Amino acid sequence: MTEVSTKQLRKAILNLHGCDSTWTGAVRVKETLNGETVWEGRVQVFNLIDHPKATVCYAWSHAIDESTKRRFVAVLHQQPVTSPGAAVRADIIQQARG
Repeated sequence: MTEVSTKQLRKAILNLHGCDSTWTGAVRVKETLNGETVWEGRVQVFNLIDHPKATVCYAWSHAIDESTKRRFVAVLHQQPVTSPGAAVRADIIQQARG
């Protein structure tokens, strides 16, 4: 698995949410459904600078199936997303909906 840099994730946050950020740490997240692991990895936590609605963002990246490209995810800390695990769950639900 290729780890992306915090610089790459900060760029993704800027592109997706229009603000700069500072890295504050990382949290290991494992999401399961019916006993099966559906996602496992490290979620990077960032403080947002001058975002109008949120002060924290959860970000990560993963390879796109059968490709050398990556998908960058940056989820704002806003209800109902109040933790790194909730951010991952929200992204899983969004992806399932298409």
